[in-house]
Amino acid sequence: QAQLVESGGGSVQPGGSLRLSCTASGIAFSDYSMGWYRQLPGQEREREVVAYFMRDGSIDYGEFVEGRFTISRDLAKNTVSLQMHSLKPEDTAVYYCNADPYSPQYDELWGQGTLVTVAS
Repeated sequence: QAQLVESGGGSVQPGGSLRLSCTASGIAFSDYSMGWYRQLPGQEREREVVAYFMRDGSIDYGEFVEGRFTISRDLAKNTVSLQMHSLKPEDTAVYYCNADPYSPQYDELWGQGTLVTVAS
């Protein structure tokens, strides 16, 4: 069964750091683009891109990242990670791992989400 499992969320004070990890199972990493989205508090908020590996290997970061976050991946372990530094209260959100297939024969996958809370 194809699935994404996230870990690493939690509470941190402003200026702190967290590392999120996402492990994929049941899929071939090479068949997907992978990265992280987040959903800010509020029911009507859309998910926004935090960091994403594009098909050509380049990385797309959300404008709000401003050099504070780094995405990485381990192809041998089917894992994509997000290292976050200098966290701000406005980074408080549920962070989701996403796998977007290159081929329509596969389904897009989402992790269950992990809550990151940045507060004093």
